[in-house]
Amino acid sequence: MSEQQIKITLAQLNPTVGDVTGNAAKARAARETAKADGADLVVLSELFIAGYPPEDLVLKPAFQSACRAAIEELARETRDGGPAMLIGTPWVEDGKLYNACALLDGGRIAALRFKANLPNYGVFDEKRLFARGPAPGPVTVRGVRIGVPICEDIWLEESEEYENVVECLAETGAEILVVPNGSPYARDKADLRLSIVVARVTESGLPLVYLNEVGGQDELIFDGASFALNADLSVAAQLPAFEENVTTLIWRKTADGWRCNGPITAQLEGDKADYAACVLGLRDYVRKNGFPGVLLGVSGGIDSALCAAIAVDALGADKVRGVMLPFRYTAQVSLDDAAKLAAALGIRYEILPIADAVNGFETILAPVFKGLERDITEENLQARARGTLLMAISNKTGAMVVTTGNKSEMSVGYATLYGDMNGGFNPIKDIYKTE
Repeated sequence: MSEQQIKITLAQLNPTVGDVTGNAAKARAARETAKADGADLVVLSELFIAGYPPEDLVLKPAFQSACRAAIEELARETRDGGPAMLIGTPWVEDGKLYNACALLDGGRIAALRFKANLPNYGVFDEKRLFARGPAPGPVTVRGVRIGVPICEDIWLEESEEYENVVECLAETGAEILVVPNGSPYARDKADLRLSIVVARVTESGLPLVYLNEVGGQDELIFDGASFALNADLSVAAQLPAFEENVTTLIWRKTADGWRCNGPITAQLEGDKADYAACVLGLRDYVRKNGFPGVLLGVSGGIDSALCAAIAVDALGADKVRGVMLPFRYTAQVSLDDAAKLAAALGIRYEILPIADAVNGFETILAPVFKGLERDITEENLQARARGTLLMAISNKTGAMVVTTGNKSEMSVGYATLYGDMNGGFNPIKDIYKTE
């Protein structure tokens, strides 16, 4: 008797919110890879066709229709006999909007599963957007019963309204749990996810595949880092973090249930993971919003140096422009350090003295300030002048201004000395000065 197995392709990809056509193309390409690998099923992340999180965009009927049309087209394409596809999508059923996963197979939508537990804390606002789905049973792919809890459906909390989806799936015959996620990055988040998955595997006695989105979407960064655990809690596979990856896992049925021995990629931790998140967040903000590049005020200090390095790693030196905006308070060491930084990174660099602008402000204000002593007000005019000049360059060239204030400074409104609060995106807004 031949060994029973199922090949599941994990498509850890970077969707763009609102780009239904582009997201469908990514799903299609992933399926082609899965097909070449001889896979039975390709899995994509939560609400993939819409991009995650779609927020109020998902409430627009035209957008709902566009997502549905894309899913139906992808479903028709599965009549070629290739792998089935499990893909996240918004779905309207009986007048209610659900956070759904659609199983596409044999040229049709073979099954739909709706998210039962809707997060409404932190960055999540799903109770306002979606209806609560019923407790689901497993779907069947090539004779194997697959349980599909969606993201929050595995994050148990003690409350009467919480549906124990994993328990329900185990009781209704699921053999493998496949969890599509849109889980944003935070420091030590990998450990938290692992502890949650270990608890669900222990409770259900089932292996679990955790497939997570990767990419930046405005202030959120999704790190991917998808993984799978065998029923004995051993790591079945670990995908890389902060990058797209399509990997096919072979699950074999043994006397103790389904088991996989897939690739295991070492993970970034601590400062290295935070840095990778900053790079990914800036890269995707610039790319997804169509900016040709970035510029930033380079002061010779730590924060602007770090932001310049992040920008170069994210976009390449040719898309980064540094501007030094000195005034009478600017020390020579700051000028020297800024020049060294620009040379080391290989970025375009200019020095634009701001004396004329600041003196112009002081001339305008002279009648108002008559009789008052000079104080920090005059010094802070530097920041206003610098911010104005950086935004002028941005408006003229289309390059986005990178804000360079760290979290410690931003939280107390101190990041003003170099135009730090003017800009389109701040890659270090969640990094304290001590970090």
